[in-house]
Amino acid sequence: MDLNLNRADYLQVGVTSQKTMKLLPASKHTATQKVVVGDHDGVVMCFGMKKGEAVTVFKTLPGQKIARLELGGVLNTPQEKIFVAAGSEIRGFTKRGKQFLSFETNLTESIKAMHISGSDLFLSASYIYNHYCDCKDQHYYLSGDKINDVICLPVERLLREVPVLACQDRVLRVLQGSDVMYEIEVPGPPTVLALHNGNGGDSGEDLLFGTSDGKLGLIQITTTKPIHKWEIRNEKKRGGILCVDSFDIVGDGVKDLLVGRDDGMVEVYNFDNANEPVLRFDHTLSESVTSIQGGCVGKDGYDEIVVSTYSGWVTGLTTQPVHKESGPGEELKINQEMQNKISSLRTELEQLQYKVLQEREKYQQSSQSSEAKSAVPSFSVNDKFTLNKDDASYSLILEVQTAIDNVLIQSDVPIDLLDVDKNSAVVSFSSCDSESNDNFLLATYRCQANTTRLELKIRSIEGQYGTLQAYVTPRIQPKTCQVRQYHIKPLSLHQRTHFIDHDRPMNTLTLTGQFSFSELHSWVVFCMPEVPEKPPAGECVTFYFQNTFLDTQLESTYRKGEGVFKSDNISTISILKDVLSKEATKRKINLNMSYEINEVSVKHTLKLIHPKLEYQLLLAKKVQLIDALKELQVHEGNTNFLIPEYRCILEEADHLQEEYKKQPAHLERLYGMITDLFIDKFKFKGTNVKTKVPLLLEILDSYDQNALIAFFDAA
Repeated sequence: MDLNLNRADYLQVGVTSQKTMKLLPASKHTATQKVVVGDHDGVVMCFGMKKGEAVTVFKTLPGQKIARLELGGVLNTPQEKIFVAAGSEIRGFTKRGKQFLSFETNLTESIKAMHISGSDLFLSASYIYNHYCDCKDQHYYLSGDKINDVICLPVERLLREVPVLACQDRVLRVLQGSDVMYEIEVPGPPTVLALHNGNGGDSGEDLLFGTSDGKLGLIQITTTKPIHKWEIRNEKKRGGILCVDSFDIVGDGVKDLLVGRDDGMVEVYNFDNANEPVLRFDHTLSESVTSIQGGCVGKDGYDEIVVSTYSGWVTGLTTQPVHKESGPGEELKINQEMQNKISSLRTELEQLQYKVLQEREKYQQSSQSSEAKSAVPSFSVNDKFTLNKDDASYSLILEVQTAIDNVLIQSDVPIDLLDVDKNSAVVSFSSCDSESNDNFLLATYRCQANTTRLELKIRSIEGQYGTLQAYVTPRIQPKTCQVRQYHIKPLSLHQRTHFIDHDRPMNTLTLTGQFSFSELHSWVVFCMPEVPEKPPAGECVTFYFQNTFLDTQLESTYRKGEGVFKSDNISTISILKDVLSKEATKRKINLNMSYEINEVSVKHTLKLIHPKLEYQLLLAKKVQLIDALKELQVHEGNTNFLIPEYRCILEEADHLQEEYKKQPAHLERLYGMITDLFIDKFKFKGTNVKTKVPLLLEILDSYDQNALIAFFDAA
């Protein structure tokens, strides 16, 4: 059964956060549902659709930014009370808009996530989780990393409270009271949690999770351990998941899975006989999808998917056909309806144009008066800077509530800008004088009209650290700009992982000295991505990392007065040694450093680099041959005379050139890593081998793995 959904834009509110739009249950009198949405202006708005027009039920006054919106009520009754989280306050409204609750939680941080279950309220700020019952504090938990979402398994079915926290360190924490019952490792930083089928599935224990790198999974939360049921890898390299819902949009009696992503993708997954989700429908919007719900809003009898987007659009993807099949009389009626709609839209447009003209004249007059004051228009920027494991590059996503005019990228460290297929902006590079003003990159992206979202890909070099700045200028008057800063860390290509291979040959760096646990933790935060800014609870902590480019690993264990760092890559240890020495010197702390170097690790690292280097050399050779082979083809008229290998190169010419273009300086990057490995190996022995680097590069140009290993051993 094919699924055809047609888009209908309902209305626009202010900028919205994740999970701030819900559909109220249908009442006895009307079959269609009302939509309630909260925005960054602090306005809660409830509306319904009547004859194709949005009709407001209620609208509150502006206030603090609304971070979450949930529906609640007495258990086992329709959930039609509206709860919103703004700052550290929870407010409750009836479906008619009357406020019945104002609860100041007195949390030191703003509320980021919320779940309602009967008279129980589960809240989380950045690191703090609180459970309230009838507005009285019950339980509290301090997380080791940021909490992105909170949920509780259905109490009415399980007869026990099982709160689950989605934490940034790729872990779901299952709580019992104020304690962690157990932890579940997931494949990416979890951003959203939802009950399977809206009620926890057959067992009441089934929990859906979505991650910031676009993965989706289902886990059964039993009393003793988790059972992983299925997981969808992000094969199509789509955006991170912001919202999920369960609703039977296909109409086969089984609830489908609705997914909204931060690249504007809306997906519908249907469940086959094996209970595995299968993608049945997808639709792309131009901005991130912050909330998704299934229901009936536009017209009675036509189910739809209702989404809210970052800039505040509430949009329906409805099963209602755009063109109705009807008789002559019905057709006349539809044409008349369409004419009336066009006429009212024209009138509305004329009124808006007149209003804009009036305001423009007013602004011109006030700006020329002697008491004129210039006001800088404010605008929201939603940004995300994350490391992609698949290609060891950083994704910088910038989203603005209005159209972007241009984005200037400036970096004081050497980085490569990679091509992004989705990106339609025109890029131009400016020449930089890196010696006099620390500018290694100046690039301007000029966006096409109505572009509100820009995605860039960046690859950094480990050991080179500094700041990347993005100057975002939207198409608004008077011209204004916002600057966003992103830190490129010394070990920027390392990513947190749950475990490492302890059988690898490891090099060890040990630090001792008069430093506190929090001081050493701040140095680790400075060096490595994905480490929480707050020091974890306890006296000692261990973090595991994996290099996304080379697959080498790093283990860091530290406590007050001592830190131990182990890696199978000497260059990683060398970078840490240099950076930690510099940081300790800045703070006038005396550090004692000792290191153990494992000679076998060098050969091990070279073997990890070998397949990547061999592939890139072969790709470069193939690309060099393409022009010559094309000339021969034109000259001879066919390719029959060529050997199969060369015919294959010609057939794949476009693909090879595209891949080569996508990976600029990839070969140079690998050469650089091998050179650093060579220099670092002998640096720890107290020998300077920089004079032998030209000889090393000669060996790399006529690459042979055994010859390279022999050179490392003989030098």
